[in-house]
Amino acid sequence: MLTVAWRSEYIQPLPDGHRFPMLKYELIPEQLIRESIIRESQIFKPEPAKRIDITAVHSEEYLTKLETLALSRSEERKIGFPHDERLVFREKCIVNGSIYNALYAIENGCSINVAGGTHHAYSDRGEGFCLLNDIAVATSYLLRHRLRERVLIVDLDVHQGNGTAAIFKNEPGVFTFSMHGANNYPLHKEQSDLDVPLPDGITDEPYLKLLERHLNEIAERFQPDFVFYQSGVDILHTDKLGRLSISAHGCALRDRLVFRFCKIHRLPVAVSMGGGYSQRLSDIVNAHVSTYREAASIFD
Repeated sequence: MLTVAWRSEYIQPLPDGHRFPMLKYELIPEQLIRESIIRESQIFKPEPAKRIDITAVHSEEYLTKLETLALSRSEERKIGFPHDERLVFREKCIVNGSIYNALYAIENGCSINVAGGTHHAYSDRGEGFCLLNDIAVATSYLLRHRLRERVLIVDLDVHQGNGTAAIFKNEPGVFTFSMHGANNYPLHKEQSDLDVPLPDGITDEPYLKLLERHLNEIAERFQPDFVFYQSGVDILHTDKLGRLSISAHGCALRDRLVFRFCKIHRLPVAVSMGGGYSQRLSDIVNAHVSTYREAASIFD
């Protein structure tokens, strides 16, 4: 049975006209329940992550700046959200949602966070709508508590997981895999264990072939015992920022491919939603909901 991390504080108030589609965090759980993909009892409400877990990845100085609202204007602009106490509380809850996602995935095969995938957050700074790196903190938790030894991070957001790559650059127990737009944000890419830069306009078939080939190669080469999956839907052809040409059906097939890979290799998988910036909010929400539908079909 799927477990799903969500709480109402995931919905952060933003100024009118802000480009981040925050409303999706309200609509996704509503649609999941309306379509009977999950029941309300499958949703758990994460509390804020503990400081000891956050600072296993992020510096004490950076976390203190977040908590005391001491970011400079430049730092706040790079993140892209107005910095306030509610935002910091939200981010800590999302991080703990991903920690518990990992624990539930070990029990049940798969668990999903309605938010998260904040892969642009570095150990000492945030950027690109990311304050704390939820997948990095949850990965660190598994390794520190010796719950897993070889963690594969599959990042299929259209933007490279630069913060995640930098955090785990010298960690042999983590394999970072990022398939992302070659000409997209961030301008400066970090070095993942495997980067697959994609040309503008790539379509479903070549995209899926690349993904399947690389997943199989990683399985043989790294032999992971856990997967974190960043399932951003900004690969869609409708996305304002994506520059790729993946259909909604192709995006669903991508999710199915990842989940089948995990099922075949008996790999627990914890999923974070990642980005999505299509003009129509319904395109974003439907693509995210499809991720849950695919997961439920394989793990329920």
